[in-house]
Amino acid sequence: MVNDDLDRPYAGGFIGQAHHFAVRVYFEDTDLTGVVYHANYLRYMERARSDMLRSAGIDQRAAHESGVGAYAISELAIRYRRPARLDDALRIVSLVLRVGAASCVIHQTVMRGDEDLAEAEVTAAFLSPEGRPRRQPRDWIMIFERLTERPTGSDTTA
Repeated sequence: MVNDDLDRPYAGGFIGQAHHFAVRVYFEDTDLTGVVYHANYLRYMERARSDMLRSAGIDQRAAHESGVGAYAISELAIRYRRPARLDDALRIVSLVLRVGAASCVIHQTVMRGDEDLAEAEVTAAFLSPEGRPRRQPRDWIMIFERLTERPTGSDTTA
């Protein structure tokens, strides 16, 4: 008997407006002490952001291949709080904070259970194939606007 789910890549999902994406820490992610190397948190966050966009209905690949444009990180602020270690099960929670004509700002938290290990605020700029800022597709802006709507009195952190 074949389990088709085993051939399908993992996909995270939304709980409310926050996107959740799980990763496991493998040996290749760590340094000699078994602690996750600092740059690998950025890799985890990148995977989570890409999955969030896909889950929300944004087809980055089609936009790139058709010459519409692509996202590039224009600003990133990260704070490391506690180390992740070999074999930890982590969850990256991504929340769209703001959307502009040519960019969006996403807050991301890397968590082990209920413990915050690292958090970042990431600005992704939409660029033309020539590398110049360009307006995002209107339907993408509408998706981001829905994801930034907060109930009255809500907190913007994940």
